[in-house]
Formats: sequence, structure tokens, C-alpha cells
Amino acid sequence: MVRYDADVLVIGGGIIGLSTAYAITRAAPGTRVTVLEKEQGPARHQTGRNSGVIHSGIYYPPGSLKAAFAVQGSAEMVKFCAEYDIPHEVTGKLIVATERAELPRLHGLAQRARQHGIPVRELGPAQISAYEPAVRGRAGLHVGTTGICDYGAVSRQLASLAQDAGTSVRYGAQVSVIGRRAAAVAVRTVAGEVLRARALINCAGLHSDRVARLAGDDPGMRIIPFRGEYYELRPERTDLVRGLVYPVPDPAFPFLGVHLTRGIDGGVHIGPNAVPALAKEGYGWLTVHPRELAATLAYPGSWQIARRHWKYGVGELYRSLSRRAFTRAVRRLLPDVTAEDLIPAPAGVRAQALLPDGTLVDDFLFKESPRMVHVLNAPSPAATASLAIGREVARRSLKHL
Repeated sequence: MVRYDADVLVIGGGIIGLSTAYAITRAAPGTRVTVLEKEQGPARHQTGRNSGVIHSGIYYPPGSLKAAFAVQGSAEMVKFCAEYDIPHEVTGKLIVATERAELPRLHGLAQRARQHGIPVRELGPAQISAYEPAVRGRAGLHVGTTGICDYGAVSRQLASLAQDAGTSVRYGAQVSVIGRRAAAVAVRTVAGEVLRARALINCAGLHSDRVARLAGDDPGMRIIPFRGEYYELRPERTDLVRGLVYPVPDPAFPFLGVHLTRGIDGGVHIGPNAVPALAKEGYGWLTVHPRELAATLAYPGSWQIARRHWKYGVGELYRSLSRRAFTRAVRRLLPDVTAEDLIPAPAGVRAQALLPDGTLVDDFLFKESPRMVHVLNAPSPAATASLAIGREVARRSLKHL
């Protein structure tokens, strides 16, 4: 007889791991769930270091998981925040075309929004100024369902709800070994504790590929960390931005470009740009993890994407190293901003799945094996869609019980 310490072990205490634990307790009350998080609290990485935007789902192609989960998840996230008194606001946002070549892509976004049932209004230059007097553009879209919230607070609430339903959330519990037998999955933590369960869920974010390999599964991809660097406007200049302003995204990349975000605290964040990080938790140029960096450089997909998109990468690196270059990029949307108006703000690191041929995975990616579910790609809009993603992962994991 196998003695189980839990029915389901969840590795990772970010918003996806905690949402999954919460979803399991709702779908199958009485299921014993244990969440193992290596940090001393929840949401210390991607979840707690993003721009706090509740995305509408307008960017994502019909039929994709991102589209389905974000359109559904944005409304759910607003409702969740309201129910538990978590700071949030449905602000709407502008997507602004600053060059003529962007106009067809902007029109395409309007058509996609209507396919998703997302309310949008197409704007000319004067109408843009009515929403954002300091913003300039040739044309724009107003997306009414976009908002902002505190995803750290959402994660803490999910942890509390899961714990109230019997989930054990253990912080400072880094998994070092994973073993699988016919009847059980076992993990050992760095502290030497061994836990056995009937199923395991990998929600390790930046470390999801490594955790999959620990479990003996080939993830078929590699997490490449991209650091997103932000600035914020000096307090006396925050009146330049009323809400959320985005450029028209480049369809060749899964990044949305440098945008302007008035947060729930009233401050205005500007960014992020996207540069390769030198460690999976490389929040600055001085943070280097030689083993992780060597693994990235040895991966064939890294060289493929570098060869294919080196011009884009050089531009991002230049804006990373030069505040004035970054300011020039911002001035496309906000002409009145100066380099002196920008104050460095904390960076985030995006866990981006990369295939061996150099293709950036542009959708959520799940992989299953006996007694295991791996969440291998869950970048933005994963926080927006976290309640829907949690239910999907819970559904997949409960099959293994």
C-alpha cells in the first residue's frame, strides 16, 4: 500500500499554480492538494512583476487558447476582484497607430475584436486626443473591456481560498528530485522532505522546462527568459497619461511593445522592452547564472531566433542601455515626454517557450504524461486568464486520479 501525503502536488505558487489549486478544491471537494513554492511567499516572479493589466483578448487569433481564456478570463477577473474587494478598475485602453504602415494591422485588430465579441470603437486623431490629450497617432482603437488590478493581491486571495478548502501551501519548499512509479509520484525538497501523491502539476513558470526534465519528461521546448525593463513617470508628470495606451503590436513577436499603463496606485509605468536575461531570474544585467546561461546558449533554438531576428534584438538592447533611445521609442506615442521624466522601475522576466527550430511559442502550452500535467508556456495574458487556465489544468489533472 502506498501512503499518499496528498492527492495532487502543485509545483509553483504563482497565480497559475494557486488558481489551479483553488479550481481543484471547487471541482472535487475533499481532494487533498499541496502547493510547493520555493520562495517565501506567493507571486514573487512573473505574477508580481507585470504591468497589472486585465487584457481583453483582442490580440489573440480565434481558436487559440489565449483568445478563449483571455476573453472569458477578463470578465471573470473583474468579477473576482469585485467579490473579494481587490483593487481594480475597468479603464478601457487605446491601441494607437503612429505610422501609415500600421493602419491595416489596426483595422485587422478591430475585425478580430468583433469576432471575439469585444466592444471597440475606431478613432481618428481628434478622437484619440479626447481620451488621451497628450497622445498622438494617425488612428486608434478604444477597447472598453480592458482594466487594471493587483495580481499579487489576487494570488494571495486564491491561496487563502484554497487553504480554507483544505489545501496546504508550503513556502520555502524547492523541489530537487521527482520520481514516478506506477502508483505514485514522489518529490524531495531541498530541505530533504519527501512527499508522495497520486498526481503532480508543474506550474513552475520560469523553471517549468527544468521541472519537466526532473520528472523524466521531454518538454520539447526550452524556457528562454526575456527581461522586461520598465520606467515610470515622475509623479509631477503622471498627468500626461490618463489610462492605458498601447502601440500596434508586431505580429512577428509575442510581445506587445512599449506601452503606457496608469496603475491602481495612480503611478504610470512605461515599458517593457524585451532583452534576453542572463539568468532565469535575471532582473538586471548584473544577475548572471552561468549554468542557466550556458544551457540557453547551447540550445539550437537560441541561435535560430538570434539569426532570424537579430535586428529586432539589437534595437531592444540599445533601448535597454540608453535611456534616450528608450525615450525616443516612447515619444512615438507621447511626444511631450523627456528622458528626465523617466525613472527606472523594477523589471520583470517573461518565461517564453522556444522550440528547437527557433519558433517562439505563441499560445499557452500544456503537456501531459502519466500522473503529470506540465504548464510549459503561460506568459501574458496568463494572469488575466488565470481562473480559466486553473480550471483547465485542474480538469486535466483530475483525470489522472
